[in-house]
Amino acid sequence: IEKEACYAIGLLASKENHQNRIADAGALPGLVALLKRYPPQMSGNVAPSVARRAADAVTNLAHENNPIKNRVRTEGGIPPLVALLETRDAKVQRAAASALRTLAFKNNENKEQIVEEGALPMLIFMVRSGDPHIHYEAVGVIGNLVHSSNHIKRRVLDEGALQPVIGLLSSECNESRREAALLLGQFATTTDDTNIEYKIKIVQRGAVQPLIQMLNHTESQLREMAAFALGRLAQNKDNQVGICHADGLRPLLDLLDSDETNLQHNAAFALYGLADNEDNVPDIIREGTVQRLMGGELKAQPSKDCVNKTLKRLEEKVDGRVLKYLVYLMRSSNKDEQQRIAVALAHLCSDDQQRVIFDEQGGLDILLEMYSASAGALFPLAMRDAAGALFKVSQNMKALLSARYPNDAVPLPATPETHLAYEHFNNPELSDIVFFSDRDGGWEFHAHKIAFTHVSDEFHQLIDQHKVADTQQGDSHMPVRVDMSDVMQKDEFHGLMQFVYQGDIEVPEELTEENDENGVAPLAQRLLQFAHRYEMNGLKRHCEGCMEEILTHMEDPKCEFLREFISLAGRCNADDFIRACALYTLQHHGRICKSIGDSETVLLAQQIEPHIRQHLQSTMYR
Repeated sequence: IEKEACYAIGLLASKENHQNRIADAGALPGLVALLKRYPPQMSGNVAPSVARRAADAVTNLAHENNPIKNRVRTEGGIPPLVALLETRDAKVQRAAASALRTLAFKNNENKEQIVEEGALPMLIFMVRSGDPHIHYEAVGVIGNLVHSSNHIKRRVLDEGALQPVIGLLSSECNESRREAALLLGQFATTTDDTNIEYKIKIVQRGAVQPLIQMLNHTESQLREMAAFALGRLAQNKDNQVGICHADGLRPLLDLLDSDETNLQHNAAFALYGLADNEDNVPDIIREGTVQRLMGGELKAQPSKDCVNKTLKRLEEKVDGRVLKYLVYLMRSSNKDEQQRIAVALAHLCSDDQQRVIFDEQGGLDILLEMYSASAGALFPLAMRDAAGALFKVSQNMKALLSARYPNDAVPLPATPETHLAYEHFNNPELSDIVFFSDRDGGWEFHAHKIAFTHVSDEFHQLIDQHKVADTQQGDSHMPVRVDMSDVMQKDEFHGLMQFVYQGDIEVPEELTEENDENGVAPLAQRLLQFAHRYEMNGLKRHCEGCMEEILTHMEDPKCEFLREFISLAGRCNADDFIRACALYTLQHHGRICKSIGDSETVLLAQQIEPHIRQHLQSTMYR
């Protein structure tokens, strides 16, 4: 009857809303009395099954119910449960451990009494048990006891728990392995009486290899706790190298690709620790860690912050002998390593180191080959990494030149070919030259020869070639008339005059509306060709700037537009615009690739590769 009553109470107590009603009805004193009547030596008048059911009932009643946990203690329930750990009946022993585990969870008073009643030695013996059910419950009790309690943690370690817990990492019970990894992560923050850190002892006693094996387990909780433990162990310099040497780097990197927040964060924290040791940095970079950290999609902001700190830490370490060794490795025959190192150095090295690495040591050739290789469509990630690295090198060199030549960083203002007040613009008064056209509905523009004083000889020749013959006769005060019908459209000529008089090419919207509707190239694009043909360098520079602005605000880049822009820039010797097109393509590689596909992106990359090379080499040697 007692056994069945305990069983019924346990079943009812499994529902949260029944727990307090059962306890208020006086169940706890009776359960504690049954526990006390059962001696560990199994010679008492209470059957083992009764003691086991009583312990189970206490477990269910106290589950996540702190007031009942306290009532169990005040009713004297903890001493008999600790005593039951001594029993030779495995089921009773396991039930007592389960009850103590529940009572210790987030209850400091219960923790203290369990320890003071002498539970630790037997719990540690149970951790060594070959029965997975027993060592799982035992390690769970110890885990709850040491949680947020440093002095209990020290007592547990002083009782010799370290090696048994490390042994559980190889248990057949995954739950025990998980609890052991969590416990080792907590032990790693402790020092012994001689101030030796337990994180060193844990590694010396063989924990690293089984923890790394757990990183590859199919169960996510095992991977999470293994990464947690390794992250705490990696706060020691020697351990950092040991974890890397034991091949822990790659599985930690793989965890960053998980879609579970805790897994990502524990892996990111462990990698942050590994990056603290200079001896690890070459291996970290050879593994492609920089690219994976920069390209990872992390869910939580703390994980993102941790990755950023890791990159910053690597940046600080890449110097002196570390940098020399990486440059040495970059010249190795292993192409994958060459590429990973070249990409990483683009992001990590200081600006003044870039020329040596990327020009003298061949880093630029490696990146350009990665970016424009014919097989790039088969390796889109490598092409993406190369594009990002090349753009970063260009930004680094730009920053370096800006620091060395600060005056060059200030763009020159657009200057008109002459300086006339706005009221003279297309004003017949004092006009001595009239441009006209029969196209676009017919138009005239009243100009002033003085406005063309500083324009090129080629433009003056154009005027001479298109003068209307009868204006050379008659009244000498009549304005010269120049027929532009076969030369320029109305909006083009208006933009040209706007620049000559005012220094910009903005024209009223109604002048370009029809061309925009018909898909005619932007005004700046057409005037760029005119300026190149007639060597109007001021207008040419201004049009290049306008085209760069158009490029910057292009939301959905099409391959044909980019190729047309690059081809136009080449025909017009518009070096600044070629550079802008190339850098834009690098900066927005992902968006462009998504828009036009991998194959078209490779063709585009091959088209701009010579311009990228020329631009970067010219900036490096300035």
